[in-house]
Amino acid sequence: MAVNLQTRLEEKIAHIMAEHKDNKKTENFEKKYKEAAKALEEAGKSLEEAEKSKEDAEKAKEEAEKRAESSRNDYLRLMAEFDTFRRRSAEEKLELVKSASADTIKGLLPVLDDCEIALKQLSDIEGSEDAVEGITLILNKLTSYLKTKGLEKIEAKGQDFDTEFHEAVTMFPAPSEDLKGKVIEVVQNGYTLGGKVLRYAKVIVGA
Repeated sequence: MAVNLQTRLEEKIAHIMAEHKDNKKTENFEKKYKEAAKALEEAGKSLEEAEKSKEDAEKAKEEAEKRAESSRNDYLRLMAEFDTFRRRSAEEKLELVKSASADTIKGLLPVLDDCEIALKQLSDIEGSEDAVEGITLILNKLTSYLKTKGLEKIEAKGQDFDTEFHEAVTMFPAPSEDLKGKVIEVVQNGYTLGGKVLRYAKVIVGA
């Protein structure tokens, strides 16, 4: 733009100088023209520098916007990773608590077995009513407490043999046809905890 103005100015001044070539003021006019041309050239350079500065500023702005967008994406990614880490930590902690609870309850199952065995043996002994009553009270309290923790006895006797819940100790001739393939006797009770098998029921299956 500055070059075009300078060219037009030069043409205009050359035309004027041609018309006044005999004029005594031509030399002075030419001097002023050169000064004006120099000033115009410097103005053109300043304009070019300003345009270059503008381009540099726009480029710097674009780079700053890219860096800001990159930082924002990094922040969002880190937040997502932290959320995933926090969720996994909570799940692992819950699983650890469940595992510890399961181990504790599993350790109490032999106590239930002993109480049930004791009740069966004492029931055949005369004069053991007080002992039976005491053991029954303890067994009921322990069973009720464990039920609140999610413990459930696996129903086995008379049921179809199911490897998902039953462990066959042996097979015995079924007393009737309808008991073939069914559990005819429970050797040891099985239990589930929270819907998952904690201990398989040991059973005798009719053959």
